[in-house]
Amino acid sequence: MLRGTAQRAARAATDLSQLPKIGETLHGFTLLRTKHVPELDLTALHLRHDKTGAEHLHIARDDSNNVFSIGFKTNPPDDTGVPHILEHTTLCGSEKYPIRDPFFKMLPRTLSNFMNAFTASDHTFYPFATTNARDFKNLMSVYLDATLRPLLKQSDFTQEGWRIGPENPQALAAGEGAQPEDRKLVFKGVVYNEMKGQMSDAGYLFYIRFQDHIFPDINNSGGDPQKITDLTYEQLKKFHTEHYHPSNAKVFTYGDMPLADHLREIDAQLGAFERIKSDMAIHRPIDLSGGPREVRLQGPVDPLVDLNKQFKSSVSWVLGDTSNVVESFSMALVSALLMDGYGSPLYKGLIETGLGADWSPNSGYDSSGKVGIFSIGLTGVQEADVAKLKPTVQEILRSVREKGLERSKIDGYLHQLELGLKHKTANFGMSLLHRLKPKWFTGVDPFDSLAWNDTLTAFEAEYAKGGYLEGLMDKYLLSDNTLTFTMTPSAEFVQELAKEEEARLESKISKAVETAGGEDKARGAFEAQELALLAEQGKSNTEDLSCLPSVHVQDIPRQKEPVVLRTETVGEVKLQLREAPTNGLTYFRAINTLENLPDELRSLIPLFTDSIMRLGTKDMTMEQLEDLIKLKTGGVSVGYHSASQPTDFAQAKEGLVFSGMALDRNVPVMFDLLRKLIVDTDFDSPEAAQQIRQLLQAAADGVVNDIASSGHAYAQRAAEAGLTWDAFLREQVSGLSQVKLVTSLASRQESDRLEDVIAKLKEIQRFALAGTVRAAITCDSESVASNSGALSKFLDSLPSDKANFPARQNRNIARNIKSFYPLPYQVYYGALALPTVSYTSPDGAPLQILASLLTHKHLHHEIREKGGAYGGGAYSRAVDGIFGFYSYRDPNPLNTIKIMRSAGQWAVDRKWSDRDLEDAKFSVFQGVDAPRSVNEEGMGNFVYGITEEMKQRRREQLLDVTKDQVREVAQKYIVTALSKEAERLVFLGEKRDFVGQSWVIKEMDINGAS
Repeated sequence: MLRGTAQRAARAATDLSQLPKIGETLHGFTLLRTKHVPELDLTALHLRHDKTGAEHLHIARDDSNNVFSIGFKTNPPDDTGVPHILEHTTLCGSEKYPIRDPFFKMLPRTLSNFMNAFTASDHTFYPFATTNARDFKNLMSVYLDATLRPLLKQSDFTQEGWRIGPENPQALAAGEGAQPEDRKLVFKGVVYNEMKGQMSDAGYLFYIRFQDHIFPDINNSGGDPQKITDLTYEQLKKFHTEHYHPSNAKVFTYGDMPLADHLREIDAQLGAFERIKSDMAIHRPIDLSGGPREVRLQGPVDPLVDLNKQFKSSVSWVLGDTSNVVESFSMALVSALLMDGYGSPLYKGLIETGLGADWSPNSGYDSSGKVGIFSIGLTGVQEADVAKLKPTVQEILRSVREKGLERSKIDGYLHQLELGLKHKTANFGMSLLHRLKPKWFTGVDPFDSLAWNDTLTAFEAEYAKGGYLEGLMDKYLLSDNTLTFTMTPSAEFVQELAKEEEARLESKISKAVETAGGEDKARGAFEAQELALLAEQGKSNTEDLSCLPSVHVQDIPRQKEPVVLRTETVGEVKLQLREAPTNGLTYFRAINTLENLPDELRSLIPLFTDSIMRLGTKDMTMEQLEDLIKLKTGGVSVGYHSASQPTDFAQAKEGLVFSGMALDRNVPVMFDLLRKLIVDTDFDSPEAAQQIRQLLQAAADGVVNDIASSGHAYAQRAAEAGLTWDAFLREQVSGLSQVKLVTSLASRQESDRLEDVIAKLKEIQRFALAGTVRAAITCDSESVASNSGALSKFLDSLPSDKANFPARQNRNIARNIKSFYPLPYQVYYGALALPTVSYTSPDGAPLQILASLLTHKHLHHEIREKGGAYGGGAYSRAVDGIFGFYSYRDPNPLNTIKIMRSAGQWAVDRKWSDRDLEDAKFSVFQGVDAPRSVNEEGMGNFVYGITEEMKQRRREQLLDVTKDQVREVAQKYIVTALSKEAERLVFLGEKRDFVGQSWVIKEMDINGAS
């Protein structure tokens, strides 16, 4: 009965007749217009706040995962990163919530499935998503107060932005025993260190410097470390006053909760402000009508890639106004037709011919600004080939224009759009926000962006006139009005950055000495500021948080409605069926379990899965296969699979996983495509060796940047690999071991035909479908019979061979306790991992709660706030039987290691409160109860063997965890385990003095030696 009431309320919230009429005023807002979008099952309402002029877009839809966001236009006045630093500091305390970091302290007090803040190039926004009405109201209150009424204390500015202070203030605070190196003055600050990490990434550097030149009127909103230290506290406060105002704001709400409730709360916050003149200036790119321009500058070297192939270069055109949504949609289509897939003309003419290894970070059509930009660029270019890029691109574009763009390829992309609309995602509202918000800030009408069918109808009308897309190429791409942007590798780049930072630091200190009247006084001031900040940070874990709103553990249902699954047998294959409303789509997944797979074959499975999507078959080119995939499916894929057993984490199974999605009527074609790709790929073709080499070179190109973007994850995999069989397997195919293999293979001479590699790939092909196969299908009830029949035919068409490998003699996964990987980063990434228990163990639940407690009550405070790292925390992998710690973009690894090693004892000694425990349970249930897309339902059972009964038992155990259990697992699995040296510790970064003889150095050279 209650459920029926809730459903009726949801329908009322999305029913047009229940919503206000155009021109009506509701809680201080006037409804300007509405639009029903039937293809997306939503109604959009555009409102304006009468007093301040704030705009509000509400998307009413029958979706319980409700979304809120408030955003502000924040054109950066310079490269100091003031919008980025303001994004951080607004979340450090507000008038209604005057505590340190209410944003981070709310993370474990909410049932939200998403909370974050983002600084874009010209706007900043603060979104969250939750299914709980009380939670929505709580978070909206925190977000509105944080953005409109932040405290903006100077200590928040120095903590999050930048400051100068002693390298190890903890040593100074301890009194005697501080060493000279502890007192060394350095630049600090969370954003400062974050952007130092970003600037270590050659891909990011290329993209941001390109933006500097294509949009010279838009400064670097994230901040350039060389300029961040020019920002003053007064400038930060002034920027907030001018930009974080309702008159400069755009509010977004989505979902099935009543609009009136939202408007009442929002008006209560906005109503205290008077209307001001807002900064809604929309900047345009450079004017290239005067002819071609060229820019060349330097960037860092990737030590894992051939030095001669490290140039990056792109050619860019300025296009039309993106508010013309039909033309913008059409240019995105032209971009896809030119660049997407191995069969595309630009891929074949640029990468397949060896001019470069992969697309540059700015490649493709960018419609996020007021004016569209189209770029074609390459990484991994030889110096002699840089000058060839532009004429080659122009020649390819002319050739495509003359031949025309094929309708069948256009239909493939339109089919992908159709499937995208039908696919029921769990985060539709958040995806919609990310799609609408940037364009809304650049003047694109969000109603136009929402109207898919209107846009497609208008496109078809233009296309029917003939030569439409080719005409757009004439209009924009076949001129010489281009910007050519090139980044050249410099072996001294990182050293020069370090020298510049050192000189800038000396200059700042000299000015401080002059102002203070002496070096000792200046140093004393810096140390006093740092110790004062340390003392303020130290109060964070003891302050009264009663002002923060919260949901309650009682709001978490003890019983979860189980996902209904049934099992059939098709031939010899066990089939899991999930019958659910899928909008006429069928989702397929299969796993082929392989016993005793040799290491040398396992490590090549990623290359195999890339190769079968590249080489083509004897009777079909890859271009033909790609076209068929787009026309008949929502995509097919093959990948590596491994999983620990839920009842014994020391045991793991591995193999290959296959997946696909298609309209019900196209399921037989999807199966046939999977069979063709896996069984019929031609590894003996004359082009195979060169195409495989190009795959390897593309994977190796920029790998140092790829590692930096998730360095803590690589450190975690490397640490965990020494603990369990499953972790060892996963590290082989997706960790630093895989990076070393790929870079080593990519560095082979061009004359090498890769015969040994291809022989192993063909061996993988022979057993790819020859193990123990099980399958899963999710579809509508009426499609079950036809899908089972199609699966039966697919299975009958497969080779009957069985994989048979010699039994493995032993599983030696022993790793060094402390490993260090020298890599050219200005900050560090680290992990410490320990073995724990299986999923079904009663100790698993308190370990998960412990991880949340340590992250939110201790590690965030110590590693981020005090230590200056961008991120740090604890985690518990329930299925994998691993507990660990990590840090990300960390300037102070030695201090972090001490914190990690002492965290267990801290948890044992801590007098946990009932509120602490409740917060941790909320944090864990954010993931446990996060909405799932329909194709994910039942996958825990299929992939890992976690039954609905196991999940329900785990749920009850999590809800029932006690403080004593938390202390017991902290003692047993951290403190005692560390005393027995059961841990594995891994750090990545620049090798410095702290990396002594107790560490094993793991060099990441391209020859594979370590």
